[in-house]
Amino acid sequence: MTTMKQTLETCRWLYNETLAYRRDTWDEKHENVSLFDTNKLLPIWKQYHPELKQVYSQVLQNCQVRVDLAFKAFFRRVKAGDTPGYPRFKGKGRYDSFTYPQMGFKIKDGKLHLSKIGDVKIKLHRQIEGKIKTLTIKRSATGKWFASFVVDIGDTPSKREDNKAVGIDVGISSFATLSNGDKIDNMRILKTEELNLARAQRKLSRTPKGSAERKKRLKVVQRIHERITNKRKDFIHKVSRSLVDTYRYIVFEDLTITNMLKNHCLAKAISDVSWGMLINITRSKAEEAGYEVILVDPRNTSQMCSHCGAIVKKDLSARTHECPHCGLVMDRDENAAINILRLGLQSHGNAKEAPML
Repeated sequence: MTTMKQTLETCRWLYNETLAYRRDTWDEKHENVSLFDTNKLLPIWKQYHPELKQVYSQVLQNCQVRVDLAFKAFFRRVKAGDTPGYPRFKGKGRYDSFTYPQMGFKIKDGKLHLSKIGDVKIKLHRQIEGKIKTLTIKRSATGKWFASFVVDIGDTPSKREDNKAVGIDVGISSFATLSNGDKIDNMRILKTEELNLARAQRKLSRTPKGSAERKKRLKVVQRIHERITNKRKDFIHKVSRSLVDTYRYIVFEDLTITNMLKNHCLAKAISDVSWGMLINITRSKAEEAGYEVILVDPRNTSQMCSHCGAIVKKDLSARTHECPHCGLVMDRDENAAINILRLGLQSHGNAKEAPML
């Protein structure tokens, strides 16, 4: 573990040095520095900083790739008219992973061999299928270490012959409502831990900065945050697995969650339900299984009557859809889920299969 900690610190130094070099070159000469240019500096820096030689060369190159990606993201957002923050230097403890992008690692006899580090005992959660492409070693805030493999599993499996489809309206009172009327309860994970978290944060704020006691209190806060994250991920993985095991087409609204978080009354509740995580994890599982996740425009999905198509205006407090035109009365979220399903199937070219009440 000591060697891995040293590797993280060396990678952090290289990240900051590469960032400073690119910034200073622009400030002094108004010249852009490419990834290739910074890669050529590595042999020179190794002469003056022997600790760089203790880290696998491709791991060092990946540090500079991360700097390059940070600048590309910065300039892309500038061109898009946003006001992004300039790429930041990594403070102590703020660099928590390093990557072997191609080689330098292997698994043998229950151990993971890392070049320049040695053999590390690991617990494989499941057998690795496919060809391993990259390996990332990550340290959590509470000091746990994880090895994440990216593998190539080849062609996606053939799709199921059935065309079972579902529209999903995500929410806060209910985590999700399906177009068949089923509801998934909101676990309110943050709310169950909120009291413990607030108590731990108050104790942390009372301790002097830099003291041993503060480090202990910080660990307690980090463990609570980690527990919240683990509970949320576990819940969403189970929901997404159930959806992918049941349906071939899964339709969500294409929500702009960052804009929704500007509503200060609902921001905490929206963050707790993690709609974006649900969509991304479901999409990943669906692609692996050869199925599809479809995203549709969310405009008027809650206001439109799923029976006659009329727009029936209602605010968030109205939990029942009552259409004055056709007389349909049903749960507001189920009505929205049916509309989401219809839009998804129509966009996919399956308009004939779109449900009508």
